[in-house]
Amino acid sequence: MRPLTDGTELLVGRDGELSRLVAWIRDVAAGRGRAVLVDGEPGIGKSALVRAACAAAADAGCQVFWGAGDELGQALPLLPLLDALQITQVTRDPRRDAISELLGGSAVAGKGADLAAAAAEQLITLVDELCQDGPAVLVVDELQWADRTTVAVWSRLARSVRQLPLLLIGVLRPVPRRDDLRSLFRIVGPAERLRLGRLAEPAVLELVAALAGGKPGAELARLADDAAGNPLYLTELVDALARSSCLAVDTAGVVEVTGAATPDSLPEAIADRLGFLTEAARGVLRAAALLGVGFSVADLVTVTNSPLADLLPALDEARAAGVLVAAGDDLAFRHPLIRTALYDEMPTAVRIAWHQAAAWALAEASAPVERVARQLLPMVSTTDSRVPVPPWAVRWLLDVATPLIGQAPVAAVALLRRAVRDAPLDDTVTGTLACRLADAYYGVGNVAQAERIALRALDRVRDPDVRVDLYTTVVQCRGLTGCSADFLPELNNALTQPGLQARHRARLLVLIARTHRYLGEIDAADRFATAALAELGPVEDRWATGWALHVLSFVAMVRGEWAGALPLFERAMAVVRGDPALTDLTLQLRINQSVTFGALDRYTDALAAAGQARELAERTGSVARLSQAQSAVGQLLLGAGRWDDALAEVDVVPDDRKDPAVVCGDHGVAAIIHFHRGETAAARRHLDIAALYSERIGDQFVECLVRACSLAFEHADAPERALAVLTAVPAGEDAGEELLGDTARLAATIGDMRTVAAIEARVRTIAAESAIPHRRALALYCRGLLERDATMLLRAADGYRDAARPLSRAKALEAAAITFAEARVDDRGSARAAFTHAIDLYAELDAHWDVARLRALFRAFGIRRGPKVKHRQARHGWDSLTPTEGRIAALVVEGLSNPQIAGRLYLSPRTVGTHVSHILTKLGVHSRIDIAREAARHQSASG
Repeated sequence: MRPLTDGTELLVGRDGELSRLVAWIRDVAAGRGRAVLVDGEPGIGKSALVRAACAAAADAGCQVFWGAGDELGQALPLLPLLDALQITQVTRDPRRDAISELLGGSAVAGKGADLAAAAAEQLITLVDELCQDGPAVLVVDELQWADRTTVAVWSRLARSVRQLPLLLIGVLRPVPRRDDLRSLFRIVGPAERLRLGRLAEPAVLELVAALAGGKPGAELARLADDAAGNPLYLTELVDALARSSCLAVDTAGVVEVTGAATPDSLPEAIADRLGFLTEAARGVLRAAALLGVGFSVADLVTVTNSPLADLLPALDEARAAGVLVAAGDDLAFRHPLIRTALYDEMPTAVRIAWHQAAAWALAEASAPVERVARQLLPMVSTTDSRVPVPPWAVRWLLDVATPLIGQAPVAAVALLRRAVRDAPLDDTVTGTLACRLADAYYGVGNVAQAERIALRALDRVRDPDVRVDLYTTVVQCRGLTGCSADFLPELNNALTQPGLQARHRARLLVLIARTHRYLGEIDAADRFATAALAELGPVEDRWATGWALHVLSFVAMVRGEWAGALPLFERAMAVVRGDPALTDLTLQLRINQSVTFGALDRYTDALAAAGQARELAERTGSVARLSQAQSAVGQLLLGAGRWDDALAEVDVVPDDRKDPAVVCGDHGVAAIIHFHRGETAAARRHLDIAALYSERIGDQFVECLVRACSLAFEHADAPERALAVLTAVPAGEDAGEELLGDTARLAATIGDMRTVAAIEARVRTIAAESAIPHRRALALYCRGLLERDATMLLRAADGYRDAARPLSRAKALEAAAITFAEARVDDRGSARAAFTHAIDLYAELDAHWDVARLRALFRAFGIRRGPKVKHRQARHGWDSLTPTEGRIAALVVEGLSNPQIAGRLYLSPRTVGTHVSHILTKLGVHSRIDIAREAARHQSASG
């Protein structure tokens, strides 16, 4: 915990608000978390109120962590949380050290690496671990100045407070009110919001009396009334009068003004306080104002180039004057408005010069990237565009560009853009700067500008290493915008340029191969990727080798050569393993490996590979790859019949942070499950959400969404339209083998045997000489439908059993039962047996719609006796928990945190969090302690 002030602050007129905060502290001490927002105008006493509550929290045995936003630091992500949670360059905590290393760029690198997102994941895990040590209070003051990543982390923590003994407090002003800040007021309900208004007249007089040392007289009361109930203004007003010896106490203890000019506004009152400081103290404070509201004494020593002994008199004077207060090992201005007054009194040109000097001093002292960048940003944010980037700053930018882009791409864009403008033309340095600027634009999502910068630089730069890097940026941008074909001639021409080494040619060949892959030209992609490997020969280039093997593995997947793809994955991952610059490639390889294992019916291996991808994506902050890994897990769980777990995966990553195609796939998975379970309204809600995103992916094929849309028509008793949805899918093996079985089934249902025959012929080609169980089963299933051969359909069901695909197995058994029942030779016994097995499988999946549909169908055949299957009917209470939820609840009872549970069950912490939220809702409780209490009650009731 950080001590926040030098002493006890006066807190008057806030008894009601303080009592509410103290009650919430008692709740968190008992294990019940909560998120709270405290807002009000500047100087109204928000921070003083929360500090008083934090003192009570510390007395109650809670850990207290406090950080604050800063207007100058908004372009640098996570600074308030890094300060609150004490993330420094060297700590004794492995988690904190990992975050520090991550932000320094030593753990993850490469184009598109989002270090801030990676650090955000680690910070959330750190908060979870801290809460395991005991109840905690985490405060983010001046939240209106916090960067968007900090606000996003606060939002995620607010959504999970029911799972943690955490009191999360956000303190902010009414303005500015960005969209992300407004969203916090939707997360935090009215009952957990504190709006501080102006002090009432009795409280004003009480505060003035406490400050002045006696009951205020008429003139002092009149002046106090002009302060509009603002505690800071009142404090500054009374202190200004006291400093000017303008207060007198009579024998009755009444304090009156003795007649001198008084400050007419809060800024004027603050200026009066500063006016009593010596010029030496003001000079030190101006330097401190450059560093922010809070600052380390070590940084102040660095930027002033003064020994601490020389600074101490000024610092002591500032503390005695109420300008500075202690903040743990650091110092802070008593109020942000005091620091603003000092900062704004400096002319702009002087401020910028001081900031540049401070940046140079910090860079020379090897200060963290964000602290140097913070001092350079005012140089590029000024309206005076004539301010140049000094040569030392250019060199510094070249050295730290990659971690700066990963941590703060907006700041990187601003600094690199000015550096590129000021650097000389036709210079290698200029080319490298332009390359990094393109990377920065790519990092903020401005793909068009990234491409323009890279193309402009290609016209000037001759260095082959830089040129290949620029070509890579353009290829990535064109791949995202769908304009890859236009750039192929340029890439082919680049291969003919003189002075290229083997690694340059290999990289260009890889870029050409990737471009052909984007265009769907699989044979050409195969040819150029193979040529890249041949070009390298004995030359070692992990980037070129890894990407070439990635293209070859993708080609094998598209061709349906799943077994052939596996050794390519292994070779590629052996090459890229441990290289931070190839983290994104590693993630793509793992995700594709998972898909391949699934296609080979190796579900255990598939889930393990997806889990590895998910863990790496979470650790490195790759939200795009995380959502892809989660989506792969969801689809695997759908196929394996673990539907409750699949539904949990859909909610792990918010839709607005996923690729649109991933959103469509995830909601397709959820809709399929809900349709089969007879939960039509829920299924249609998922389809409605998917429809909003499907417009953004054009004609891109998403198998699960197509299956879900077809099921919607089946639910509406429109099998012809359901079939039309499936037959509209473009031909090709990569269009989805699961669809082929449903297409054949629906076609057989409506008597369209020509379509059944076409599907059977296509499947027979796919399954020829294949050892994959589900492919062989699919071939038997389609042939059995075509030939109306019940025995063959039973063999298909056995094949799906070997493939561990229960829904497909149930469909094959259903088809066999119908075929037995419709046969000319009555075989009710075989029909009943197949019917019973199909019902059992549907019931195990909680597929109530299929159970009801199948029973109605067989009543029509006169087969009325079916097994009495026990379904999980409970929707609330302990019996409503799914098997996974039950295991997680048991581990919660043992006292494990979400990350610990995730490690035990090989799940993602996000997935565990989703399950815990479902458990809390089903049990109707509010905290993890309540889960333990419900578990004990359930065990007692069960005997």
